[in-house]
Amino acid sequence: MTEPSPANFVNRIFFGYQNAAVLKAALELDVFTAIGSGTLDVTTLAAKAKASPRGIAALCDSLSVMGFLAKSSAGYALTPDAAAFLDRKSPACIASIHEFLASPEFVAMTFQDPAGAVRRGGAPGLANISPDNPIWIGFARSMAPFMALDAKLVADYASDPPPRRVLDISASHGLFGLAFGRRFPDCRVTGLDWGAVVAVARENADAAGMGDRYDTIVGSAFEVDWGKGYDVVLLPNFLHHFDRAGCMKLLHLARAALAPTGRIAIVEWVPNEDRVSPPVPAFFAMTMLLTTPSGTTYTGSELSAMLVEAKFAEADIIPLLPTPMTLVLARAA
Repeated sequence: MTEPSPANFVNRIFFGYQNAAVLKAALELDVFTAIGSGTLDVTTLAAKAKASPRGIAALCDSLSVMGFLAKSSAGYALTPDAAAFLDRKSPACIASIHEFLASPEFVAMTFQDPAGAVRRGGAPGLANISPDNPIWIGFARSMAPFMALDAKLVADYASDPPPRRVLDISASHGLFGLAFGRRFPDCRVTGLDWGAVVAVARENADAAGMGDRYDTIVGSAFEVDWGKGYDVVLLPNFLHHFDRAGCMKLLHLARAALAPTGRIAIVEWVPNEDRVSPPVPAFFAMTMLLTTPSGTTYTGSELSAMLVEAKFAEADIIPLLPTPMTLVLARAA
């Protein structure tokens, strides 16, 4: 039997802020990219990062403890996770996520009064930020690489029959809709979001050579006209911001916007029915408690029941492995 120890909650929990700070510093100094390019020892790394050798040594040793680097007599090397996702030369790099998730604005909003959020059952958080706040643009730009693989996988799974019109709700960076545009040259995509944010999606559409097939609708998804006749309506990372009543409003709007044979594609953090596994989707319910008035995560059975109530057929629940996200796909009933 393992003896009780405070190490677990001291190292993992109370040093959690420090762990995030270590990773943020490494990404800002491009330490992972430097090591991936063959710069292995402290002195050379310090010169390349324009940092002190003492600072780089403490940073890289901490990253080794955290499992992002491997230390040997030759210096430091990237672990497989770091090589794939934190080296900026990797096509799967998601290093930019720290610009939002570890930004001073998001940290202050999320962790300022956690006990208060628990007492109230929610927090003003994201709902209290104006639509034109720069934080939303920062989110759209920094989180896009994290969602790129999910977007491609959704377009792969929701491709039968090939859609000609796709509506992307809360489009943000626009990657989910643009994935359909890339896969289907005849597909026209519409992104709906606040004006300052959907402009980022427009930029990405232009950069992808799809500017002439990308339309935008500006405003709140609860207030603007979505249009009709879409083959696919996308709801990526949106339902978790709302309680069940809010989700039902969105699902009824989606059903009304679809063509008779259309389908809805929901991308969410979906925990198992026990709500404590897998770890990442299970933790995300607390993120919503700390950042929204009434948002939460929903299990597969909860999402399926809501879809049936909104006049959709039985849903397919598809884990988007190797990512932590899940696709919930349903056809209009």
